[in-house]
Amino acid sequence: MGKKGQHCLLLLLCLSGLVRRSAAFVYWTAIVEIIYVNSSNDTVGKYCECGMYGRNSDLTTASGIVTLPMGDPHGCGSDPVYSRNASSPPWIALVKRGNCTFSEKINAAKWQGATGVVVYNVDSSGNSTTQMSHPEAPHILAVMIGNIQGMEVVGLVRNGTDVEMVIGPGNPHGPWVDPYWLYFLSIAFFVVTAASITYFVFLSASRLYHLNMHRRNERRLKSEAKKAIGRLQVRTLKRGDEETNSEAQLCAVCIESYKAGEVVTVLTCDHIFHKACIEPWLLERRTCPMCKCDILTALGVEEETKEDIGIETPPEATVITVTGGEAVYEVPLSHPANSDPERHQNPYDNRAFEGDSEALRG
Repeated sequence: MGKKGQHCLLLLLCLSGLVRRSAAFVYWTAIVEIIYVNSSNDTVGKYCECGMYGRNSDLTTASGIVTLPMGDPHGCGSDPVYSRNASSPPWIALVKRGNCTFSEKINAAKWQGATGVVVYNVDSSGNSTTQMSHPEAPHILAVMIGNIQGMEVVGLVRNGTDVEMVIGPGNPHGPWVDPYWLYFLSIAFFVVTAASITYFVFLSASRLYHLNMHRRNERRLKSEAKKAIGRLQVRTLKRGDEETNSEAQLCAVCIESYKAGEVVTVLTCDHIFHKACIEPWLLERRTCPMCKCDILTALGVEEETKEDIGIETPPEATVITVTGGEAVYEVPLSHPANSDPERHQNPYDNRAFEGDSEALRG
C-alpha cells in the first residue's frame, strides 16, 4: 500500500471512530398512539410524539392491548406479575418507574410474552422523560413516557377500558442533528478536504519537480556523452588487421566478428566496438560494455561541465590498506589544509608488513 492509501485509510478510521462516539449521544423519540372506546361508545384516538426509546431498545414498531401489573405497579419481581402470557393476543406492559432497575422491569414483562414495555415516569415529574439504559434486557421495544400521560392510561385500564397502544419511531435527536453541530462538521469536512487536496498537490508537484530534474540531468549527460564520443578514436579496419584475422575478436554489443572495411570506435580503455553499435550504447550508459570504464571521466568531459556550472568536486583521496592490518585510512591529497605532510603521517599497524619483508629477506 502506498503512502496515499495509508493516509486515506487513517482518515477513514478517524472519521468512523468519531461517528461511533457521537452515536452514543443520539436518542430517538417515540410516537405513542392510544385508541379506546369511551362511555358514549365513541372511539377516541390520541397521538403524540411524547415517548423516548431506551438506549438498548429495538427501534421497531409494536402494538397491543395495554396491560398493568397485577400487584405492584412498578412491575418488579421474578414471579409472574401480569395476567397475560405469550399465548395471549399481543399486549404491551405499562409499568411505573422505580423500586428496581429498568432491566428487571423489562425482563419481567418480556418473559411473560409482552411485545413491548412502556415505563411512565415518577410522580411530580409532569410529562418529562429520559433515555433508559437497560443493557441486561436488549432486543425488545422499551419506551418511556411522561407521568401525566401514563397515569391517564392507567386510569382508563383500571376502569375496565381496553386501551390499544401503538408505538413507532419518531425522530433522532442529539449532536448529529443539532444545527450548530452540523455547521461544525461541515467546516471540519471542508478543512480536511482542503488539507488533503493541498497535500496531494504538494506531493504531485514534488514528484513532477524531481522527474523534471531527472530528465534535465539525463539530457545533460547525453550532451556530455556526445562530446566524449566525438573525442574517441575512430578507425576503418583493413585486411591484415589483428581484429579481422582473429575470430575471437568480437564486438561485445552485437556479438559479430570484425570485417575489413567496417568502422570501429576505440574507447579510452582500448576496447574496440563497431561504431554503429557502441555509440547508442554510450549515449545511454556512458561506460564500456566490457570493463565499465566511464568515458566521461576518462576524457575529462564531466569535469569540464562541472566547472562550467560551478560545481566543486570533492578532493581526491587515497586509501591505504596494510596487509594483515585491520585499519584503513583515507588521506586527502589536494585539500588546502593538508599542506603540511608531517601532520598527516597517520600511525597504522605495519607489523604484518615488516614480518613479510623479513621473511622475503631470509
